[in-house]
Amino acid sequence: MKLLRVGTAGAERPALLDTDGILRDLSGVVPDVDGALLADEEALARVRAAADAGTLPVLDAAGLRIGPPLGRIGKIVCIGLNYHDHARETGAEPPAEPVVFMKAPDTVVGPDDTVLVPRGSRKTDWEVELAVVIGRTARYLESAAEGRAHVAGYAVAHDVSEREFQIERGGTWDKGKNCETFNPLGPWLVTADEVPDPQALSLRLWVNGELKQDGTTAEQIFPVGEVVRYVSRFMTLYPGDVINTGTPAGVAMGQPEPKPYLRAGDVVELEVEGLGRQRQEVKDA
Repeated sequence: MKLLRVGTAGAERPALLDTDGILRDLSGVVPDVDGALLADEEALARVRAAADAGTLPVLDAAGLRIGPPLGRIGKIVCIGLNYHDHARETGAEPPAEPVVFMKAPDTVVGPDDTVLVPRGSRKTDWEVELAVVIGRTARYLESAAEGRAHVAGYAVAHDVSEREFQIERGGTWDKGKNCETFNPLGPWLVTADEVPDPQALSLRLWVNGELKQDGTTAEQIFPVGEVVRYVSRFMTLYPGDVINTGTPAGVAMGQPEPKPYLRAGDVVELEVEGLGRQRQEVKDA
């Protein structure tokens, strides 16, 4: 299924994109698309039955904002340097273990919402990523297969980053990762049954129409199941938590000087195969 949330920011309602590409209202079946829904097999079965019946009300998509596809996110765990090609372009050694950092849930915006360049920023960068959404509580998992079994679905994430704040200002990466609007998510949450192999997905990103990133999840150093297993050894993952699994080569930081960091007026478009497409206009904060 392709689950999403539509409406004004803070007042989104649940929806579904059916197999014919028609947007349908789910608010009469479930209150929201969130961790509570993903953990409730009976509620998910009701959604599937309603979708199969073809009786859900049709929504007029014209002018309707698409919000983040997941409400009430508990935490966002991010994996850094998780693509062989990205490690090469930045001159970094592939990590022996996953590099883990966090993003606050309030960085999440809709897939087509504005991205803001922070005040004082000179190095705001782009990163297309595969986002993993947890559907079952994960604690001390033993195998990558168990990790995959705890995934409810997948989405497109834009892990916007400010490189000076991240790398040159001391401390951890958090300062360059948690600025407002720095995690567009969506348009859809695609349930795991529709993504048979998360290690065979293409990822692309364009800036002002120019292709910047053109990668594949086959380049991931630590695949999805291993990432979930690994993270579960250090923190409990709950339904509705999100893991951003890293970005392929092609970020501004990895390009020759003068590096083409984002500025107000730029337009960023990105997609992950089968998971939809985002488009953001960049403005100053």
